Amino acid sequence: MSENDGEETGEGRDAELTHTDDEGEVQMVDVGDKPDTARRAVAAGEINLQPETVEAISENDVSKGDVLATARVGAVQAVKHTWETIPMCHQIPITNVETDFELFADRVTLEVAVETTGKTGCEMEALEGVTTGLNVVWDMVKAAEKDDDGQYPDTSIDRVRVVEKTKTEL
Repeated sequence: MSENDGEETGEGRDAELTHTDDEGEVQMVDVGDKPDTARRAVAAGEINLQPETVEAISENDVSKGDVLATARVGAVQAVKHTWETIPMCHQIPITNVETDFELFADRVTLEVAVETTGKTGCEMEALEGVTTGLNVVWDMVKAAEKDDDGQYPDTSIDRVRVVEKTKTEL
């Protein structure tokens, strides 16, 4: 499905693929005739960690530095550069990015909200923010998460999803 879940055709899940032309060649969707609208997308995900690692993050006792502050910067940077990493994704004007981390005994959750005013949605930007933010957490704590064989048996990024999407006429 496209970054707009069929918004180009207005047909939702039954829409034809919009990133290919009549010959099946990949193309960027032309959104030039669409009106500008205010849009917001919220994505979420989690990274499962050892309880000791979550405690170290909570106490800001990770040798690489402040894990959540660094992950927040990574998430925002990813949002701003989504168009460079996802083929056929439009470069959109980001008007706001919010990040919200929550620590649990065995995981860290991240929710990223992205807002824009334009012709296309910002779901991919929110998803990129979540995945990159969680990858930054992993990078910052990987030394603590490795087992004796250098593997990560307790570490995983899961449940990455769009939890909200809104579009408001201006």
